[in-house]
Amino acid sequence: MTTTTERTGTGGAVPASPAGPGTSDKARSEQRLGWMLAGPAFVIMLLVTAYPIAQAVYYSLFNYRLTDPDNISFIGLNNYAVILTDEIWWISFGVTVFITVVTVAVELVLGFALALVMMNALKAIRPVLRAAILIPYAVITVVSAFAWQYAFSLDSGFVNSWFSWLPGVAADTDWFGGTWSSLFVICLAEIWKTTPFISLLLLAGLAQVPDVLQEAARVDGASWWQRMWKVTIPNMKAAIMVALLFRTLDAFRVFDTVFVMTGGANNTETVSFLAYRQTIARLEIGLGSAVSVLLFLSVVVICVGFIKGFKVDLSQARGEK
Repeated sequence: MTTTTERTGTGGAVPASPAGPGTSDKARSEQRLGWMLAGPAFVIMLLVTAYPIAQAVYYSLFNYRLTDPDNISFIGLNNYAVILTDEIWWISFGVTVFITVVTVAVELVLGFALALVMMNALKAIRPVLRAAILIPYAVITVVSAFAWQYAFSLDSGFVNSWFSWLPGVAADTDWFGGTWSSLFVICLAEIWKTTPFISLLLLAGLAQVPDVLQEAARVDGASWWQRMWKVTIPNMKAAIMVALLFRTLDAFRVFDTVFVMTGGANNTETVSFLAYRQTIARLEIGLGSAVSVLLFLSVVVICVGFIKGFKVDLSQARGEK
């Protein structure tokens, strides 16, 4: 059955595209251009990452210590059984999940607020404002971690003296002497460092919300909150998913901040730090590789969960021209 659409102002009818907008000539042309631009980088990234992943999977099936390279024995999935039945793994996994959930949740709220500020700021100050907000993200993670460690340290820190008026804060408060206080500082450093990243992605999403929808909602008498929940957020769902996905994957692999601040002490060891300790410190290549594979599988599960949960087809998510 052929469908037709009436041409406005002429009364005539022209055939509609039977294939739909997803397979139109313009869409196919954009897909080809996308593959031409992203294809080489995709192939290079695949070649760069495929070998380490395959090697980690291979080594995880062996009892292999770097100090005794000649005594390698195949043990199958025994390394995974050892890890998954060890309390150390589950503590590290729980710490990683805690840091990820707390930092990503706070960063989403703060990032959205900063994106609104950058979106609605006066044109004259927008470049300066955006540059100032993005400064923390430009700082190297290790440098940022050292700066926050010095700020909260008993020897060189100023936090205790500046905020001694707050309950629970004294001149001799040892922030890195306990699990929860250490995790608080770690989360604070992560939030300061990466909130600009989420705000930048959300700013791009805000720019894609059609102005005509906002104006129509105002005409209908919608309040600011109603426009936010009914118009703005639904139309930037793809940007929110991308921001949450990228940041969650990055937070789940946190290593630098923990390494600098606590070295994994006081039950602050993350999964990435556990992999480092098994592979580099203890030279247990087999166990370390198994931890790395489990970390990789966790990241894959997170990625699939976000895509399935948000139900967003990024290939069809386009802003209004």
